[in-house]
Amino acid sequence: MAAESSFDVVSEVNWQEVTNAIDQVQREIGTRFDFKGTKVAITLENKELTLIADDEGKLKQLKDVLDSKLIKRGIALKSVDYQKLESAFGGTVRQKAKFINGIAQEHAKKINQLIRDSKLKVRSQVIDEKVRVTAKSKDDLQDVMKLLNAADLPIPLQYNNYR
Repeated sequence: MAAESSFDVVSEVNWQEVTNAIDQVQREIGTRFDFKGTKVAITLENKELTLIADDEGKLKQLKDVLDSKLIKRGIALKSVDYQKLESAFGGTVRQKAKFINGIAQEHAKKINQLIRDSKLKVRSQVIDEKVRVTAKSKDDLQDVMKLLNAADLPIPLQYNNYR
């Protein structure tokens, strides 16, 4: 009768919410006074953002607007990986941003190590780009969730398939 419970630790991005946030940013760019008459744009192609602005100051303002819209839409800022700033055509600056989707091997190893070091009676294993945690007690699984939430990991974590 000792049925086991489990859940998956994942790092996923809700692409519909990202699209909605970018649409909101584009609308705000069109209405904000400080962006009038400037070359400010944001595009999403192949799950990669491209931010273009006249100068670094305007680009920083654009990133602030984007960050606020992503937060309102429930997307963690840890999931956005901004690349280096580069010069673009016409005296503008451009910055690309990628979204972290899935848990990389080094992060999965770190999560497994944290779970093992906690001495909780659970098992964890890496499956593709997620970590499955299994235990006999649901309380132990909840303790693992608390442990991972308290850990300062460079990626956002979600928990799904809780059974």
